[in-house]
Amino acid sequence: MAARALGRHGLAHAYGHCSVRLDEQNFLVCAARPMGLIAPQEPGTVVPVHGELPEGVLGEVRIHQHIYRRQPRARAVARTMPPAVMVLGTARLTPSPRHGMGAYFGTGAALWDDPQLIRDDARAAAVVEAMGEANAVVMRGNGLVVSADSLEKVVSLTWYLEDAARLELAVRAADLEHTSVVLSPDECRVRAISTGGIFERMWDHLTAGDPELQPRKAA
Repeated sequence: MAARALGRHGLAHAYGHCSVRLDEQNFLVCAARPMGLIAPQEPGTVVPVHGELPEGVLGEVRIHQHIYRRQPRARAVARTMPPAVMVLGTARLTPSPRHGMGAYFGTGAALWDDPQLIRDDARAAAVVEAMGEANAVVMRGNGLVVSADSLEKVVSLTWYLEDAARLELAVRAADLEHTSVVLSPDECRVRAISTGGIFERMWDHLTAGDPELQPRKAA
């Protein structure tokens, strides 16, 4: 469902993948094909956090491995190609926190300044090192990686950063960059809440109509 949501909303096309941690030693990554085309009940692959990638798993899933190694809080990862984030990334830019959804990335997503594919452990480790304690890293000319403590949240945050990128591009196109207000770190901390069904509502929006969707039980 997460994979199809990312594909359906234009956050990924032929390329990209998402995963969820199963335990401290393993995670489940979606099928190695365009996420929007993954069929109901189509199996993913269990991947070790430490060790070689299983046969058939895409090379950049190494990024997921290194996030799970470095970030104990990470329970899910998405690697996507959101178009507005991609545009900013080519200019070595990430969205500034100008609105509520941008606040979830603090002062901004991290930047990995290299357009090459990440298909070896050294590069994967370097990307995650650049990411540090941030929940997102924009890879120049190569998309976005987001980590979070749930699958619902990682899909929602991917959408949030793309929305922040669309806003950033609009502000710059309208020549409002110097008058558009950027949230302060304190404002970001106060605004980036998770209570009140924030992520649950976005998950419901992004997965609406999915063939495997089960009605959410009332609280």
